[in-house]
Amino acid sequence: MKLNSHTLDDFIEDVAVPTYDRSDVTVGIVHFGVGGFHRAHQAMYLDRLLQQGEAQDWGICGVGVLPGDRKMNDVMEAQNCLYTLALRHSDGTWDTRVIGSIVEYLFAPDDAEAVIEKMAAETTRIVSLTITEGGYNFSATTGEFDADNPAVAADLEDGSIPSTTFGLVTEALARRRNRGLKPFTVMSCDNIEGNGHIAQSTFTAFARLKDPALAEWITTEGAFPNSMVDRITPVTTPEVIEELSERYAIDDAWPVAGEPFTQWVLEDNFTLGRPRFEDVGVQIVDDVAPYELMKLRLLNASHQALAYFGYLSGYRLVHEAAQDSLFAEFLLAYMDNEATPTLRPVPGIDLDAYKKTLIERFSNPEIRDTVARLCAESSDRIPKWLLPVIEKNLESGGDITLSVAVVASWARYAEGVDEQGQPIEIVDQLADTLIPIAKTQHEDPTAFIANRAVFGDLVDNERFVDEYTAQLESLHSRGARATLQALRA
Repeated sequence: MKLNSHTLDDFIEDVAVPTYDRSDVTVGIVHFGVGGFHRAHQAMYLDRLLQQGEAQDWGICGVGVLPGDRKMNDVMEAQNCLYTLALRHSDGTWDTRVIGSIVEYLFAPDDAEAVIEKMAAETTRIVSLTITEGGYNFSATTGEFDADNPAVAADLEDGSIPSTTFGLVTEALARRRNRGLKPFTVMSCDNIEGNGHIAQSTFTAFARLKDPALAEWITTEGAFPNSMVDRITPVTTPEVIEELSERYAIDDAWPVAGEPFTQWVLEDNFTLGRPRFEDVGVQIVDDVAPYELMKLRLLNASHQALAYFGYLSGYRLVHEAAQDSLFAEFLLAYMDNEATPTLRPVPGIDLDAYKKTLIERFSNPEIRDTVARLCAESSDRIPKWLLPVIEKNLESGGDITLSVAVVASWARYAEGVDEQGQPIEIVDQLADTLIPIAKTQHEDPTAFIANRAVFGDLVDNERFVDEYTAQLESLHSRGARATLQALRA
């Protein structure tokens, strides 16, 4: 049975469906980046509120900006913005419900004006973002906004029709200022340390290049709350679609499958109010930073620690690598000895229990997350999640061996050939730069880390370089698994 508004009443009892009247839900949030994570996380929390009879004026209007978002546009149109969320437990059971909190979807390449006006409307009070770590257009080493990005430069031209998230959001804010409306809150939900601060920095940098007075207004009147978000949500595969159909007789063109665990820690900093997210389990706090660092340096960086060693060792699914005691011990040792000393106290969190829970989550066989997904876009992820751990420990004299081994494993992976001589598909916006450099490492062991755009000045640190070259040599001569065994010993 095809999923849409007309078929909801016909689904089997094992699938929960919206009990609220979606025709009464109006848009209060415009969201950029309607992918699997947003639909398994923020939209799910709002759906919970709606189920409780709250937040009818906080419905979500999704926005697609990239050409690849056209498929989501088509699915949302065909399914009245409904989709299925399946939470997969390690014992094989599923908790499945249809989410109805997204009530509208706009595709910016087809109608940028509609997107701008939706944000400029007085009823829109939050614009939220899951545009990935690379979507903020800034250098991880310098923190500078890249005004030379061709798409950004085009949006800065007088009279241009905005095509980037920066251009669309800034134009909407300009219209609100001209109409005497307060700015909406820009709420980042991406995996970046200080994501609210980064959003404020990058959006005001764009606005300053377009209209300095507008940038000043945004800085003075606007709000950019920090947040920490967490739920492992793999890419939807054809197998997920097929199994959903077999279990529940639902024909959903783009469902979401994720783990049962979820967490959202949100700074209470909004210009025009917000939904009562605390009523559905969101932690509303004054300072998100301790929680952010915990998640980025323990979960996200551990994903990278598993990814390249795992792929080179022959693993293709995350749970298979995490269930290997060698990998589990390596991850826990990294978390205990190198990541944890760089963290601040985290109120209300038992870190030892949290770290053990991470291994359990990674080991969930029902998630079927791919190692290749964790290896993608490393040039965005490693500088934001792992290099800060190394830098902090270099400053304090702490351990760096395991963190540096992860960097070396990335460099070895970036050569584009596995240990059996088979090609590796490198998915990274800097692939054309990184692969040729990585291929020279046998002759020049520091070539990869000499890329200052990615690694900053780490190549000038003798302790880092000595450790890195030793681990890279081991990866070349002994292989990934033997290198891990030596590290464990």
